[in-house]
This record gives sequence, structure tokens and C-alpha cells, in this order.
Amino acid sequence: MLKSRISALFAAAVLLVAPAFVSAAGDVHLEDAQIDLQDKASLQRGAGLFMNYCAACHSLQYMRYSRLAEDLELTPEQVEQFLIKGDAKIGEVMKTGLAKGDGQAWFGKAPPDLSTTARGKIGQEDWIYTFLKSFYVDEARPMGWNNTVLANASMPNVLWELQGKQRKTEEGFVIQEHERGRLSEAEYDRAILDISAFLTYVGEPARLQRESLGVWVILFLSFFTLLAYLLKQEYWKDVH
Repeated sequence: MLKSRISALFAAAVLLVAPAFVSAAGDVHLEDAQIDLQDKASLQRGAGLFMNYCAACHSLQYMRYSRLAEDLELTPEQVEQFLIKGDAKIGEVMKTGLAKGDGQAWFGKAPPDLSTTARGKIGQEDWIYTFLKSFYVDEARPMGWNNTVLANASMPNVLWELQGKQRKTEEGFVIQEHERGRLSEAEYDRAILDISAFLTYVGEPARLQRESLGVWVILFLSFFTLLAYLLKQEYWKDVH
């Protein structure tokens, strides 16, 4: 699991916006995140990244650490060591340490809770994935960053130390050699996919069990269909 330090400035930044702003993407092409919620390793990495880069501002008020441990196949000790920040307990909900008043003073509005960010809209996970890859340096903005998915976003790229300082050109995004981050492009894409997968899981934890159960339901129905066909053949054998 990736464990990274949080600088004071970027820990206070707003990483994501509320789902209501999804329409702001306009005609921007959203990349296909291809999230696999059965990939527990991806969800674990995503949880680590979220807690290191996002949880200082954003809460997950509908998720408990204990539920997270159970679903992601982590021990309570692992959750306490790698995910819990501060003096929170394993049975508590994942609330932010940022006071609402501070968020309003620093950013104009308190950072939103992200429990349901990836839920309720088709393609929302693709929006999150593309958004996190689309920050670029813009000296004209108050915090020096902008985003092609959400124009004039009022937050910096809190993951810049991983991605590097991306700049926008007519041909697309470029990162100068001296401004590269700690991760390669492929590694950063995977990190963003992991965060997107984690937020998708948090938005609907029961989806893990539903998708897993769905396989067995399909197998049962297939077996039952075969059994019903053979039974029908047996019943109608004498009729013919």
C-alpha cells in the first residue's frame, strides 16, 4: 500500500467537487476508467491514497473504518496503522479533521463529503478518473492550477508531487523533464484508477457483494435451465 506524506498546503486543498458539478465537464471527453471492484488490491491502494491526500479535507461520513476493513480484507491493525489519521477509532465514521469554518474561509465553501460522489450518475467514475488526470499549471488562477474537465476549478492539483507539473499546450498536456513527479505516467494512471475505484466502492459498498453474488446467480440459473430442459425432454419422451 502506498503511503505518502501530506504537505500542509496540499492537505488542505479540495481534491474533488460535488457530483452536482458533473455537468460542468460539458463536451470534454471522459476516459473509460474500467474499474474492477473485485480487485481488492486496487481498492486498498486507493484507500491509502485517499487517506494521505484527501482525508484532511474530505470526509466519508457514511463509511466506517470497521466496514472498510471487512470489505477490503484488512485487519483492524492494518487500518489503524495505515489509514486512520489522528485519534479516530476503528468503529467510527471517516470524518475529516478540517473544520467547516476553516474550509469556508480558505476556499469560499467547505469541501464536500465524498461518500456518494461516485454514485447516482452514469459514468461518474469516469468523470472522477478524467478529472484527476486533467489538472494543469495556470498562473492566472489563485492557486496556480486549472482543470480541463472543470474549468477554473478553485483547487490545486494535490497529487502534483506524484504526477508532476502538467502544462497545457495546443497538442495536449506535457510535463517538462525538470517538473516530473515521483511516478511515471503509467504509474500515475494506475494511482488515479485506484482512487476512482475506492470512491466508487465507498459510494455503494453493497456493490461488492452484489457483483460477487451475481456470478453465482448466473451459474445457478444456467444449471437450472439445463436441468429444466432435461426434465422437459424426459416428460415429453413418451408423448413423441
